[in-house]
Amino acid sequence: MDFKQLSYFVRVAELGSFTRASIALDIAQPALSRQVRLLEVEVRQTLLVRNGRGITLTEAGKVLLEHSRGVLHQMDRLREELSLVQGSLAGRVAIGLPPTLSKILTVPITREFKRLMPEATLSISEGLSKTMLESLLSGRLDIALLYNASPSPDIDLLPLVEEELLLVQRLSDADSGKPVKLKDIGKHSLIIPSRPNAIRMHVETELINIGVQPKIAMEVDGVGAILDLVADGMGKAILSGNAVTTAAHPERYATRPIVEPGLRSKLFIAINSHRPATGTQQAMMQLLESVANEVLRKT
Repeated sequence: MDFKQLSYFVRVAELGSFTRASIALDIAQPALSRQVRLLEVEVRQTLLVRNGRGITLTEAGKVLLEHSRGVLHQMDRLREELSLVQGSLAGRVAIGLPPTLSKILTVPITREFKRLMPEATLSISEGLSKTMLESLLSGRLDIALLYNASPSPDIDLLPLVEEELLLVQRLSDADSGKPVKLKDIGKHSLIIPSRPNAIRMHVETELINIGVQPKIAMEVDGVGAILDLVADGMGKAILSGNAVTTAAHPERYATRPIVEPGLRSKLFIAINSHRPATGTQQAMMQLLESVANEVLRKT
């Protein structure tokens, strides 16, 4: 089999479309289709079925996709090991960051990456924990920062930091800055992400554990939109401090510590437990730990 054909097939399968894959690979769609068809001839199996919305994998395609990821990953490791002979880290590493952290971590992470690994390639994407978890499992991401991740045989977790969660309200609201007891959170109308957002699940679990039912004013996915609604007086939110300080207009908001007990969100570095980390990926995890700790201590 041709490694290029395998990589083309994997990209089409992951993106679910020849059109999207041709754009991502910067190759003409007819040429991409021809390469995948040659691969099907080689393995004597139909791998993809076209439909009105893109493509679906056949059972043979699913088997080949799983093995192709492993083969391509091993090729990346081989290239990297060869580069180490020359004393440099190389290869590609793809990381995922939560939206609230992407704003404050992307620049320092990229700066350090270029300084420490100039021969390597970095890809950074932004997403919610559930989406990034799926990308780790599928191989689209090598490393992700996940909030409140649950133990899993498929994912290895490295605890990174804990962030205090705060009640966020308009600056003009009463009791601005005053601590609020966790049991009293149920008295406030909350604007909160929909399930299974990690912070949403964490807040609900902690409240239910003390017998308090949260009052959900509305479900909104997106920190920026949540804060806009808080500023408009539609309700209050529970967010980390850096979500407020990195907002477009942080002066619009007041934050109140949550006490007795406090609410803290745990941040983890996550990798796929079935894919041994390359040297570049291991160096990237060390970089993430160092940069995240330094930046988050300042916020």
